[in-house]
Amino acid sequence: MSHTIRDRQKLQNRASKIQGQVNSLKKMLDEPHECSAVLQQIAAIRGAVNGLMREVIKGHLIEHVVHEEDEEKRQGDLDIVLKVLDSYIK
Repeated sequence: MSHTIRDRQKLQNRASKIQGQVNSLKKMLDEPHECSAVLQQIAAIRGAVNGLMREVIKGHLIEHVVHEEDEEKRQGDLDIVLKVLDSYIK
């Protein structure tokens, strides 16, 4: 069973939190708010997205890299993570 299926509820909870934060940001932009409050909300969203990314990468590394016995498949799964990290960090 895939780690994203096994950890589905935990990941969905994180995604719901992010969605709520984005909805709050959209409301803040519709009304007058201090830019510091808007920036703080954006930072909170970024932190939540980073946390979700960390959990999915952690699960992927453990399941598909650490515990993968097939060397070729393990290398392919590691390459996937490295490619995602390259694009995410830019």
